[in-house]
Amino acid sequence: MARFLIDEDLPLSLSAALRQAGHSCEHIIEIGQRGAPDERVFGLAQERKAILVSRDSDFGNVLQFPLGSHQGIVVVRFPSDGRSRAVVDAVVQTLTTIAESEFPGALIVVEPGRARIRRSI
Repeated sequence: MARFLIDEDLPLSLSAALRQAGHSCEHIIEIGQRGAPDERVFGLAQERKAILVSRDSDFGNVLQFPLGSHQGIVVVRFPSDGRSRAVVDAVVQTLTTIAESEFPGALIVVEPGRARIRRSI
């Protein structure tokens, strides 16, 4: 069972859907951190030993958030006009098919129809 922290730029329903799929999950809004800066969100994920899931492409910056230095970062890249339910379904489907051992230290980019995993050498 993976542990996730969902950033506020993704729907609250994503955390509920991941919990329903058997994962431990918190949403930034659920823990009273709406509007927290990226560094705080990243720090909260590390404190909780959670995989950070966000639409914020800044979390894909491996200079600011180096590979191997975290529990895992998932950047969701879907068109902003996409239906919330479709994004939630696709993200849950993708995250539940990735082995838990693949997340630590990795940057995972989830896009419509695919996921790319990048890890340190």
